[in-house]
Amino acid sequence: MANFTLKQLRYFEALARHGHFGRAADVCAISQPALSMQIKELEEQLGTDLFERGARQVRLTNFGEAFAIRVRDILRSVDELGDLARASHNQPVGRLRIGIIPTVAPYLLPSIIGNLSRIYDGLDIHVRETLTSKLVEELEEGRLDTAIVALPVSEPSLTEIPLFAENFVLVRPSEDEGKPVPNREALREMRLLLLEEGHCFRDQALSFCNIQSAVPRELMDGSSLSTLVQMVSAGIGVTLIPEMAVAVETRSASVSTVRFQSPQPSRTIGMIWRKTSPLARQLIQISEVVRDAADAMREQHDSIWRARDLEFDAHLKLPAISRDGR
Repeated sequence: MANFTLKQLRYFEALARHGHFGRAADVCAISQPALSMQIKELEEQLGTDLFERGARQVRLTNFGEAFAIRVRDILRSVDELGDLARASHNQPVGRLRIGIIPTVAPYLLPSIIGNLSRIYDGLDIHVRETLTSKLVEELEEGRLDTAIVALPVSEPSLTEIPLFAENFVLVRPSEDEGKPVPNREALREMRLLLLEEGHCFRDQALSFCNIQSAVPRELMDGSSLSTLVQMVSAGIGVTLIPEMAVAVETRSASVSTVRFQSPQPSRTIGMIWRKTSPLARQLIQISEVVRDAADAMREQHDSIWRARDLEFDAHLKLPAISRDGR
């Protein structure tokens, strides 16, 4: 009977996931020779190769692929034993592995981390920022406890908790300030800048404009909301961004932002976690902290829009006075 260790299984899973000894060693916080030795010992105990070694990468053998499935199940079960212990407490304690999508992370994450650290003393927060598809995969594999994403995700194995709704705003060059707000039909005729494939925000923007996912010639892709806004500032086109991103992304760009007429494009942000997670009660508490942070941000944004509308209304009155010669 093979006498391999839990540590060896974690090293194996890291190498299977990254396909590279150097990257896997970095993730495991050990040297590359030490990782290689542990993998070699594991293969000797099993009596067969787990990996095909190439010059630049390694890949699983057929046996290694079957072994990886069992190993991930084992590691997930081991992690859930720790979750059971944490679930025995009345509030979140210990490690919290939370994922978040890139179109939310830079704007809401500082408030979330600050509030969680203040409310739950000793909570060890680990953050993972990536696309929804990757977050769902890592959640189902047990590498995350929860994730903040745009809903719906519609995965039967996951619980979804809606937290707040958020509108999109139009970003256009500063010289367009005061022009009529285009409707979705007019947007289809404009050069629309969008996030690259894989971002759910891209799909939501396309859906609002009623544009098929096959990208027409007049659409252009960017890797981040910051890139899109700077492209608009350079006069390349227009874009849509979530309202929470306006203050951060437009402060150093020569652009104009405006809300759409009703019905406004919007998205629902929520939290997801495994239905089998022992931490469900604690995650519900955490979701309330996230909701409170979003509510505070929305109130701040609404006050900014109100002040801006008052300033714009006052500006509109000036031409009428001058036409009367007064």
